Amino acid sequence: MTQPLAGKVALVTGASSGIGEAAALCLAEAGATVALSARRAERLAGLVARIEEAGGRAIAIPGDMAVEDDARRAVAETVERLGRIDILVNSAGIMEAGGIENCDTAIYRRVIDINLMGTVYTSAAAVPHMLEQGVGDIITISSLAGRKGGPMTSAYSASKHAVNFMTDGMRQELGGRNIRVTTLMPGATETEVGDNISDPNWRAAIQAHVAKDGAVKPRDIGEAIVFILAMPRRTNISEISIRPTIDTSA
Repeated sequence: MTQPLAGKVALVTGASSGIGEAAALCLAEAGATVALSARRAERLAGLVARIEEAGGRAIAIPGDMAVEDDARRAVAETVERLGRIDILVNSAGIMEAGGIENCDTAIYRRVIDINLMGTVYTSAAAVPHMLEQGVGDIITISSLAGRKGGPMTSAYSASKHAVNFMTDGMRQELGGRNIRVTTLMPGATETEVGDNISDPNWRAAIQAHVAKDGAVKPRDIGEAIVFILAMPRRTNISEISIRPTIDTSA
């Protein structure tokens, strides 16, 4: 098996399920040593076991990326235990209903804290190590919702729109020093993203949307991540959208 990422060390946040889990598996298959972070420690332990059983190497660093100390610790432990950090995949995130009428502002804060600030915390911690190494890659999992808002997606879309622009700002800041930065925007992807939405009607709608026939699979995103990382250093795929073929209007 070709391993284009052999010798690389990657940190994947939100690795306990969905896109983060698939990214970790694909990175390990491509030869990277993978540090896994998420809130659900038991799931991380299971994923480490799966990677090691397949001949890869992985470690678990449980933590909540909305907590700055946890996010910085995830990066610090990756470097301490694995020697470096070549790749950061910012996949930690949540979706919540967020209209403006009778809105719960705590929901807005929670979504922004995890989706935007969690990305800021890990990136800010990783960049000094990458600059010292003289090389690095940061891939942030955003969403097509960051390009188009909706009546009940204000909080989520706002957070992802901010993530898009923050990530592209990092690209412009760091590209001249051999750090590539990519914004990856999936459409409907078969994950648990809707499971924790507090509004029952919106939860059911999102669950149906991501479970429909033809939805993107998490592994599709994981394989795209490996493709991006395996490109020659002269090439930065700075932005990529991946949507279901059947979704022709969104």
